[in-house]
Amino acid sequence: MSSTIDASAIDAVLRDAVESGAVPNAVAIAADRDGVIYEGAAGPRVAGGADQASPDTHFRIMSMTKMVATVAALQLVEQGALDLDAPVEAYRPEFAEVQVLEGFDGDTPRLRAPASRATVRHLVTHTSGLSYWFWNADIARWQELTGTPTVTSGKDIVFTAPLVADPGSRYEYGINTDWLGRVIEAASGMTLDVAIAQGITGPLGMRETSFAPTDAQRANTAAVHVKGEDGRWTDIGEILSATPDFWAGGHGLYSTPRDYLRFQRALLGGGTFEDATILKPATVEAAFTNQIGDLDFPASIDTADPRSSHGFHPGPGYKWGYGLLLNTADVPGMRRAGSGAWAGLMNTHFWVDRTTGITGAIYSQSLPFVPEEALVVYNAFESALYANL
Repeated sequence: MSSTIDASAIDAVLRDAVESGAVPNAVAIAADRDGVIYEGAAGPRVAGGADQASPDTHFRIMSMTKMVATVAALQLVEQGALDLDAPVEAYRPEFAEVQVLEGFDGDTPRLRAPASRATVRHLVTHTSGLSYWFWNADIARWQELTGTPTVTSGKDIVFTAPLVADPGSRYEYGINTDWLGRVIEAASGMTLDVAIAQGITGPLGMRETSFAPTDAQRANTAAVHVKGEDGRWTDIGEILSATPDFWAGGHGLYSTPRDYLRFQRALLGGGTFEDATILKPATVEAAFTNQIGDLDFPASIDTADPRSSHGFHPGPGYKWGYGLLLNTADVPGMRRAGSGAWAGLMNTHFWVDRTTGITGAIYSQSLPFVPEEALVVYNAFESALYANL
């Protein structure tokens, strides 16, 4: 561990965050191109319990799964087995049945055919028109009226959800990467769990990362917490199916901070970590390059389900690469322009800053997503880390 890092300052950020009740627990980790430069943790794995969270605790990384699935797709592109500009229905014919939700006639959804066909590239860049219930009120209402569960149910019926915009017309965060997982299966001839194990987690030595944790791994998993009326964190039990109908490329992986850092370091290393290469440098460069053209990642997104997520208000100046949110300007005292990042619904966040050669992540396990007090903690961790550079 680098002697230039003042671990005590970062430790204090995590400790204060738990003691103040901002988060139920916090694990943070960071590396440069030479190795791990910080590891720290505070708080119990389960609120009120004696077992403390650590860099080896398992977390539901939710949408941090997306970049892993995206890499699996990009590997197929490199192999010539997948064409990003092919229509989705070329790999998954059932996608041709997906329509656009225009609105509602009373309690009846009003649907029409899309103006153009969505491509695999649209799935990778969240520009297909697919959405999520927690950030789109129309999809939330459609699910309620049709009795369709959210994608976290693991039920195949979630793939009947309509688009909310024509393909290519805007960035709309949604179940694109779950569809991408099905495209990967069709193009590779493997189930998604096998494609990821053979192409990514196996070569990188990520032995604690999977869609189906062992009993021992489940026993070591942080609880899903919500705040009760008394302000105390409470374990609400498992909310993901242990026997899903499909492996969810959008949210299904469990991992540990130490394990996922190996993946982050591969991205930082241009596709290579230790003796394993998972992507060519040019492909990694493309992942960190604007892939949505004149479209923008929304500067402000309101919540459509406050139980699942707060609104997300990053401000202007963000683009999307392949699986990564890209900041186009330096964040003062933190990551530099061109960094790639994303997060998981239960408040896990990572970034890869290739300019400074730093990658970091901070983990908790709670709902809803991105409450203001948690964002303060994440920024304090990143600021304390960069203050050491």
